[in-house]
Amino acid sequence: MLMQAYTGELAALLVAVFWTITALSFELATQRVGSLAVNFIRLAFALVFLSIYGIFARGLAWPSDAGSHEWIWLALSGLVGFVFGDYFLFHSYRLISSRIAMLIMTFVPPVTALLGWIILGEKMGALHLAGMTLTVGGISLTIFSKVKGQKIQLKYPVKGLLFAFLGVLGQAGGLVLSKYGMRDYDPFAATQIRIIAGLIGFSLIIVLNRKIPLIISAFKNSKAMWGITTGSIFGPFLGVSFSLIAIQYTNTGVAATLMAIVPILIIPPAAIFLKQKVSLMDYIGAVISVGGVALFFV
Repeated sequence: MLMQAYTGELAALLVAVFWTITALSFELATQRVGSLAVNFIRLAFALVFLSIYGIFARGLAWPSDAGSHEWIWLALSGLVGFVFGDYFLFHSYRLISSRIAMLIMTFVPPVTALLGWIILGEKMGALHLAGMTLTVGGISLTIFSKVKGQKIQLKYPVKGLLFAFLGVLGQAGGLVLSKYGMRDYDPFAATQIRIIAGLIGFSLIIVLNRKIPLIISAFKNSKAMWGITTGSIFGPFLGVSFSLIAIQYTNTGVAATLMAIVPILIIPPAAIFLKQKVSLMDYIGAVISVGGVALFFV
């Protein structure tokens, strides 16, 4: 009964674990073959995994039972979330690391709520503003540094930070569109529709920019392919699907808050496996930022 009562919350916590594994895997792969190749191949792999799952779970390899509402809005969600959002997010991995990019992604819940306030007229109270302030403050502690006798300065490239913030906009927009488009439809099939749209979008980018040889050469890099395969399983297959389960069974804000703990979860493996230098302020900044997100949805 307890498990059933908190299906959405438990799904959101699993998403945080899945996305931690995904971010580290895709960072390794992106460093070797580039973000465009990683984005395209991981969506192709995820579509295969979802199709196999669909055959056994629903008796359908393809989301043929979806109506026009689901196809239109979930496809739009895929373009906004995968093509726009993830294209820039993955670019940021090479410039500022997946750990810092995931910290900046804690902006997703506040930005989602802010868009709801501006566009839909949803209320924003004092706690919301306080939560946003904490989130910004926590991120600032990590990305800014001050050496004695010098001015405060950025610790990471502006371009990388900008790309991560564009990823935030894509994720927030994709989440809102997914909620509206999915309604009571199967989360895994809904993810298929989003991925199909994402694949079409990236295919156009690849063809127009004549990057087909880049995609082909990526398959020859065994370490990159290992990272892409692992990331595909825990990202667009399990991660995205469970995120849709989360928002289907619980409040979107609650789900987004629980999924936003990735910046805390990612610190130990980033330090151990990727040998990234993590300071005390990095830990404090991550905790404050996530605390701000939680306060935003009290």
